[in-house]
Amino acid sequence: MTAQSRGHLAMLLFSALVAGSFSLGSMIANDIAPMALNAVRFLIAGVVIGVAAQITHGLRADHFQAPWRFAVLGGLFAIYFVLMFYGLQTADPVSTAAVFTLTPVMAAVAGFFLLRQTTSWSLAFALLVGATGAIWVIFRGDIDAIVAFEIGQGEIIYFWGCAAHAVYTPMVRRLNRGEPAVVFTFGMLIAGAVILLLVGWQDIRATDWINLPWLVWAVLFYIAIFASAATFVLLQYATLHLPSSKVMAYTYLTPSWVILWEIALGRPAPGSIVLLGILCTVWALWLLLREGRPAGLPQRAD
Repeated sequence: MTAQSRGHLAMLLFSALVAGSFSLGSMIANDIAPMALNAVRFLIAGVVIGVAAQITHGLRADHFQAPWRFAVLGGLFAIYFVLMFYGLQTADPVSTAAVFTLTPVMAAVAGFFLLRQTTSWSLAFALLVGATGAIWVIFRGDIDAIVAFEIGQGEIIYFWGCAAHAVYTPMVRRLNRGEPAVVFTFGMLIAGAVILLLVGWQDIRATDWINLPWLVWAVLFYIAIFASAATFVLLQYATLHLPSSKVMAYTYLTPSWVILWEIALGRPAPGSIVLLGILCTVWALWLLLREGRPAGLPQRAD
């Protein structure tokens, strides 16, 4: 298996693990305050990534110059995850995952304003197709709801979280000063944990940690280990072996993976009208995977 093939495999696993956080997160979103949950999540993921950083590169004082940078990034990521769980309190996991597929569009806009990055016409078309599919799923294929812009409160809350995620992406490149990616992520996670501990201290104190249902702890460790630490490693590997447009493409698989998670958890699949939007997101994936290939030349099976 080539390095590129392993990169694609890594992103397939990445998108599946991320999708699990939507389906599993919706099961506990009303059992624990989002700030309390994510404060512990950041701490656990920070310890795991910190160990990995120490083993691979070592943690040195010069890696953490200008600590305000980590506070900015940690704050943005904390906003994303907290609003995700607030959104999951009322929103359907599939429609929430569809909102997530709007992130590449918002990231492209943020990248233009923050880094003056431009987008090719073919990439813009792929993003438009994916956004169209996402909107179709969010409104459950109801044309009248789309025209009236009748969107659920949970989806609106999560949309603003995705906006923070979209700003986070170009800000990483803007604020990184050559630190190894794993070390930089460790700094971001610890900063995010400190912010959540300070802002969410009342929620943390009010949480009956000892008597939490076992499902809350199971999901907490899943999102900390698999949906945070593990996905970072997979994403880091993929970005080293695939173009950024192809890495970004796998975002559009998230709603499809969520549907499989929902079925596996014994929940009904969405109606066929909603599946039209899912097909649009898969088409967007295919368009982005083809991005950058020379026309008229044999294509590699990567």
